[in-house]
Amino acid sequence: MPDRLPNAPTRTNPLKVGGQAVIEGVMMRSPHTVATAVRKPDGRILVDSFPYITLTKRYKILGFPVIRGTVNLGEALYLGVKTLNWSAAEAVEAEKGGGKDTGRAVVWDKLLSVLTIVLSIAAAIGVFMLIPYWSAGIMRDASGSQFLFHAVAGFIRIALFLLYLYLISLWSEIRRVFEYHGAEHKSIFAYESSGETNVEAAMENVRFHPRCGTSFLLITAVVIIFIFAIIDSVLIPIIGEYHSPFHRLLVHLPFIPLVAGLSYEVLKLSGEKADSKLWGYFIKPGLWLQHITTREPDESQIEVAVAALKSSLDGDAQS
Repeated sequence: MPDRLPNAPTRTNPLKVGGQAVIEGVMMRSPHTVATAVRKPDGRILVDSFPYITLTKRYKILGFPVIRGTVNLGEALYLGVKTLNWSAAEAVEAEKGGGKDTGRAVVWDKLLSVLTIVLSIAAAIGVFMLIPYWSAGIMRDASGSQFLFHAVAGFIRIALFLLYLYLISLWSEIRRVFEYHGAEHKSIFAYESSGETNVEAAMENVRFHPRCGTSFLLITAVVIIFIFAIIDSVLIPIIGEYHSPFHRLLVHLPFIPLVAGLSYEVLKLSGEKADSKLWGYFIKPGLWLQHITTREPDESQIEVAVAALKSSLDGDAQS
């Protein structure tokens, strides 16, 4: 199968669908429905869906450019953890041979979701912000150039990110999740290019999608370089030099929503311009990165992704 983007969509204004891989399955999100499908050990496909309308549609101000990116990122984290926990619960239930907990367990599941998000963000800040700042501070030249500092920090941040992805890709369980990630992309591509929602059509498509969250993370790493270099060039003459990497981080934290919002706009534009030869050069790094974060799925995995896609589209049609 050629490693290239498919032709421009032939459908007029298809619904925008996104998703993510979960444990032994795929979550799909249409404008009005979130659906998750998982493969049970006995071969059955279990589907769970619920209505969900993004806050950017419910509140006009949250739909403004840049603001909508921050809102969408928060929603993606919430829905991602929620559906991942559901798939994990189904996997645990299957291992135990059935029997679900109710009541208090539901409360604990919700608390666990919040705790997971908080710890994930804290770990990401520690690894991908503080370490690059500390390392760049050691190598900083006498010129005091903020752009050079953030370029070095950005290079280290991207290197750590790539190393992290490569190391987890060696884990067999994660590799299987990456296969479902590929199934998600193939199914979405089939729908967006021809309107088809079946295994055969999905198999014909590539697994590299320009709107992938992996591409978003890479875009964010680049946007951070320019935004924080500009911010520091303005602030340091006013507040003085930073005392430590942690001090720098505290000053930068309020600007993280701006970075996320701008990165989202770039990702959105890359999806709309995927068939543009000129814009293609800008989205290639994100597509190359998906050689790590996606793997070729088999037909059974694509069948699960298609089931999630159909459920989300059916829910959208009924809303």
